[in-house]
Amino acid sequence: MMDRWERIDEIVGRLEQILLGILLGTMILVAVIQIALRNVLSTGLAWGDQLVRNLVLWTGFIGAAVATREGKHISIDVVSRWISPKRKIGIEIITNGFSLLICALLTFAALKFVNNEIQMKSILFLGVPSWASEIILPVTLGVMTFRFCLRFLKSILMTRHQETGR
Repeated sequence: MMDRWERIDEIVGRLEQILLGILLGTMILVAVIQIALRNVLSTGLAWGDQLVRNLVLWTGFIGAAVATREGKHISIDVVSRWISPKRKIGIEIITNGFSLLICALLTFAALKFVNNEIQMKSILFLGVPSWASEIILPVTLGVMTFRFCLRFLKSILMTRHQETGR
């Protein structure tokens, strides 16, 4: 069962990498065009700066989801150096459970936020609704919730495996 979920996580991870490449390339291209237009023609794209800001938002949140996948999120690892492997798994269960809870709550809040934006019908630029840019919040937070859930379940399975010796 876990293999299926890990396979889904791998596919999502590949999509994240592709999307990050596209977003970074687009961000750099638009920024270079803006600089060139400003320096050469004393003008620019009216929507260019806002697009780059939104691309930074998307890149940051997708980067956070990638960091979660790779286990490179901020962590405090002082205690685990001096405790037994059995207790270390217990700490992993607690930290992964806590991270799961926080990400789930943030996902719920982000969904409410996007829903409010949909109801307000605000526009970013070029007729793009603001919720279309902000949808990255619940999506990436949901992915992070999924990943912390996988880690939480793996930690529990490791504890059971140690107890049974299988």
